[in-house]
Amino acid sequence: MSVGRICTREVDTASFDETAFDAAQRMRDRQVGSLVVLDETRPVGIVTDRDLTVRVLAAGRDPKAVRVSEVMTPSPTTIREDDSIEAALGYMRTGRFRRLPVVGPSGRLVGLIALDDVLELVAEELTDIGQLLKREAPHRWLGRQR
Repeated sequence: MSVGRICTREVDTASFDETAFDAAQRMRDRQVGSLVVLDETRPVGIVTDRDLTVRVLAAGRDPKAVRVSEVMTPSPTTIREDDSIEAALGYMRTGRFRRLPVVGPSGRLVGLIALDDVLELVAEELTDIGQLLKREAPHRWLGRQR
């Protein structure tokens, strides 16, 4: 299955020069943990709630003075929407991050895939398999005694 089939298409974004305070308020209002920083239509960074906590608050910096460009992770790893979910998991595992901006053929942002999206898909598939097992071997689920 391709990343494009399960990614979130409505991505919350930030601009390079906005303040960390504004970014944090947008995360709160939209109930998201990250914002993709765009240079017009292409991802040039990603800023997470953890970035704001560690690089701004814990560092004693003024969130109204710090720019997103100072605390974002620059040049985020991206994945093409037609790449496989396994490829996305590989990038997440080796890069030790939970989110990947999804891009189209021209490099334009088209979505965001999070580890949570993949886990939700796996959980649905395991539920379906469990239901199949119950139908095919009901004696296992009836608590038969030995």
